[in-house]
Amino acid sequence: MSTTILFLAAFFASAVEMVEALTIVLAVGVTRGWRSTLIGVGAAAVALAAIVGALGPALTLVPLDSLRLVVGGLLLVFGLQWLRKAILRASGFKALHDEEAIFARELAEARSAGHEERAGLDWYSFTLSFKGVFLEGLEVAFIVVTFGGHRGGVPIAAAAAGSALLVVAVAGVLLRAPLSRVPENTLKFGVGVMLTSFGIFWGSEGAGAHWPGGDAALPAILAFVLGTSLIAVRVLRREHGRLGLAAPLAADAGSEP
Repeated sequence: MSTTILFLAAFFASAVEMVEALTIVLAVGVTRGWRSTLIGVGAAAVALAAIVGALGPALTLVPLDSLRLVVGGLLLVFGLQWLRKAILRASGFKALHDEEAIFARELAEARSAGHEERAGLDWYSFTLSFKGVFLEGLEVAFIVVTFGGHRGGVPIAAAAAGSALLVVAVAGVLLRAPLSRVPENTLKFGVGVMLTSFGIFWGSEGAGAHWPGGDAALPAILAFVLGTSLIAVRVLRREHGRLGLAAPLAADAGSEP
């Protein structure tokens, strides 16, 4: 069960970040050409692979209990960040992530940027696609490494990330448009629940706790985190209505999770 949940968490976390990277790459490629853009994407992918390749084996040198504590803490940082924002969006206190608005903004910026050529590349296209893929992928890389640091999960997490990359890339090639119809907040809500649950589970083990039934306790933790989060959405949604807010308090056309 925990292996399946691990795969799904890594897959959906990777997919969300890759959807956001795809929006940037499409805007630059459509506006300024694909050669320099794709070279930037490839360079970012190599850099991310190097990070995973370097950090993954290093984690095997850390004592198991300390590793569980570190892994749990990192997953809680990622999970609670995603879950907090997903709860605020679901309750109306934060605007939904708008991939079409981001795409339009990136198109306008790409069209207005000057042309500078370095090493035979359109430097704007190269650097923007590299930065977009690297920064969005960095969180994926840390999730893969973090999952991989516990009980040899690198192959599972890496397979999940690779599958997500394939699905998003194929969808982008076929549609040639940002994946604005993807239920992104729902995905982020689910990923936040899963990462937070794994963080609680592994962090507690690292601190010396022993869960009844071992891995079988993980679904119960998932149910608790999900239930608590849904209650938070319900309470905040009522508060949003009580305050009479006609629109979210914060817009969300940026690339944050």
